[in-house]
Amino acid sequence: MTHLPEKLLAGYRNFMSGRFQTETTRYRDLARDGQTPETLVIACCDSRSAPEIIFDAGPGELFVLRNVANLVPPYAPDGEYHSTSAALEFAVQALKVKNIVVMGHGRCGGIKAALDSDALPLSPGDFIGRWMSLLAPAAESVSSNTMMTAAERQTSLERISIRYSIANLRTFPCVKILEGKGRLTLHGAWFDISTGELWVMNSETGDFERPEAE
Repeated sequence: MTHLPEKLLAGYRNFMSGRFQTETTRYRDLARDGQTPETLVIACCDSRSAPEIIFDAGPGELFVLRNVANLVPPYAPDGEYHSTSAALEFAVQALKVKNIVVMGHGRCGGIKAALDSDALPLSPGDFIGRWMSLLAPAAESVSSNTMMTAAERQTSLERISIRYSIANLRTFPCVKILEGKGRLTLHGAWFDISTGELWVMNSETGDFERPEAE
């Protein structure tokens, strides 16, 4: 028997009777012409920080890559499986996006795991532990800072991870070349789940600031 959880089916019915009805032409155009999003958003897979909702995006407007803690590993053409790199390659080389936004968020579970040196693996593969080891040097440095509270250490590493991912984006030749030509821009943002505030990274200082309200 083929079925989905009833809540999902109810949501789909609402989508078909609501949003799809108002955007039918848009969906048909996307089906016929393909997608041409201008922005790639690299975000955490946390259910509380969906880029399409936060940026009020319509269908076809954002190309979204989500993983644990919105991390981008360094460029490594080693023949292994690289889902993040594959999505990045497609967005930059095939879709020719003009902007890449790395968006982190508050209370990130992946970042919390990186800061907890005593955390036990969730499975024999320890996939989360291995993935978050990308941030190990930064996590060790932040963890040793006794001048900050636990919450401050968490926020600090969440924002460091955004800078880290942006730095790693520049190790990809396609990104570095296009950014150098002025055809691609890189941005960082941090979303506060509890308040809904979005903090944007200053590209010159690396600090995070709240944009002026319109």
